[in-house]
Amino acid sequence: MADSTKYAPINGRTLVSDLKLKNIFSFRTKTTRAFAYVFVAIFVAVTFFLAFNPSSDPSSPWFSNIFADTTVATTIKPNGTTTSSSDGSRSQFSSIYSYFFPSNSSESNRNSTVSGSHTLNLDPPNVIKDSPSDQIGSNQTVIRSPPSQIGSNQTAIGSQPSPIGSNQTAFGYPPPQLATNQTSKMAPDLATESSKSVPNNATENKVKPRQKPEESVPTSLVNGTGSGPSQRIEEKSRGNNNVTSLEKKQGIEYLVKNLVGCDLFDGEWVRDDSYPLYKPGSCSLIDEQFNCFNNGRKDLGFQNYKWKPKGCTLPRLDGIKMLQLLTGKRLVFVGDSLNRNMWESLICILRNSVKDKTKVYEASGRHHFRSEASYAFIFEDHNCTVEFFVAPFLVQEWETKDKNGTTKETLRLDLMSSSAEHYKTADVVVFNTGHWWTHDKTAKGEDYYQEGSHVYKELNVLEAFRKAMTTWGMWVDANINPTKTSVFFRGYSASHFSGGQWNSGGACDHETEPIKNTTYLTPYPDKMVALEKVFKGMKTGVSYLNVTRLTDFRKDGHPSIYRKQHYTTEEIQSPLHFQDCSHWCLPGVPDAWNEILFGQLLVKQYKSQQKM
Repeated sequence: MADSTKYAPINGRTLVSDLKLKNIFSFRTKTTRAFAYVFVAIFVAVTFFLAFNPSSDPSSPWFSNIFADTTVATTIKPNGTTTSSSDGSRSQFSSIYSYFFPSNSSESNRNSTVSGSHTLNLDPPNVIKDSPSDQIGSNQTVIRSPPSQIGSNQTAIGSQPSPIGSNQTAFGYPPPQLATNQTSKMAPDLATESSKSVPNNATENKVKPRQKPEESVPTSLVNGTGSGPSQRIEEKSRGNNNVTSLEKKQGIEYLVKNLVGCDLFDGEWVRDDSYPLYKPGSCSLIDEQFNCFNNGRKDLGFQNYKWKPKGCTLPRLDGIKMLQLLTGKRLVFVGDSLNRNMWESLICILRNSVKDKTKVYEASGRHHFRSEASYAFIFEDHNCTVEFFVAPFLVQEWETKDKNGTTKETLRLDLMSSSAEHYKTADVVVFNTGHWWTHDKTAKGEDYYQEGSHVYKELNVLEAFRKAMTTWGMWVDANINPTKTSVFFRGYSASHFSGGQWNSGGACDHETEPIKNTTYLTPYPDKMVALEKVFKGMKTGVSYLNVTRLTDFRKDGHPSIYRKQHYTTEEIQSPLHFQDCSHWCLPGVPDAWNEILFGQLLVKQYKSQQKM
């Protein structure tokens, strides 16, 4: 009894009474007693040594004080030495248990980071306590021992819930707070600092002291970086730029693939402040009648729209890519002043994308507006030309003499325009006609239309149009090689004269927004129905740029009263009686036509590559 009372009571009971040592042992000799005292003393000494002198080996079960609720974080300094710090938050008996009974998700699988050149010293360093309610931003990698609620594309190792955003990986113990793409150096005396939120895109990791300096940062922890001691954060930035370029390239390819079979003309105008494709006033090549900005128009919101088909997305017109498609080729526009509108739009887009603008120049002069003149711009670095041939009817304007010997103008419905021989070998030809068929002379059809030597006393304009388009179609089939030349036909562009026509006081100057309600759109023109029938009878495939509906929305895009800078006396007295509600301001609607043309050329290139 005297021996047992030498031990201090624990929780009000004696060690002897608990263990009933008297029933088990009976010390009868001094040697036995001495041995027992020595054993107990050694046991107590070893216990205290292990409890208050933790090992530097993080794989040891005695790494933490087994009598205290603490966690220990180890960091590596730039000189290669390690330090440890504890955080009183939870018991480590589980560590001892897992040491003797390891599992597949043990901390031996934990990722590590590199010291030396990869370590960023945070001053002061921040430590995040291991709280079950820690919230982590998206695109973060979190090292933590408690298991967590994990979003998609995550890998979790641990045992206590912690909500983690998508695209995260959770491992091990609570690390310090880190800025983007940083590895922290943590002071040992800051382990009990209060929890801090982790910035988005932060990468957290606990550094193992045995990590070799020459080892690289795991790519699973640092997106976009390679391996090797010389890899820097700056290289990650460059890597992300490369990824962006790759994604951009893949995105264009994806868009082009989805353009195949898509109706590009069934859609809507959506506001996009990244438009127009070129700055207003930046293109000196625009004719005065289209240059609304220079002519004083102030409401420029009409320029901030792009055409969005319902079933797909048009790629933004990339001038450099377009020039690459046209390298060594001729792109020719043939038609009336609306095709001139489109031609000038494309010239401005392409020219603004070229660094050395001295290598973009005009090959033939602008001597006439309404005659069979031709114009061409040369892009020297790409050995290509973008041309315009004036042919408002596509068929030939003619002169003949009546019985009295008087010369009169007629329209030869059976002959192509005289310039046709000059563009039949071009690589891309974009035709149009339409507006001149609405003028008084053509609309009335009296003594105007001619076939052979016969001049029709009277001929319906729709029938005359059908005859002219049939002549055009036969010429294309007979003269254009479809394996070399891509043929496009741009449809009728809507006008928006209100209260009259172009020559009778029609106006559109009060329009500042597109039409939103489709019930206000005009019916599809009969002439375009006749044109589509001609397409069906042709051997040569024609890509129809059916812009009629998409232009009908844009009552806000015309020059209206901003068609010139200097007015005549009559125009000054009645400016609202002289408006242009047929053509389009540039930048403006014709840019979208060229964006569609660009998309269709990309589709043709894609299909050609698929056949190879």
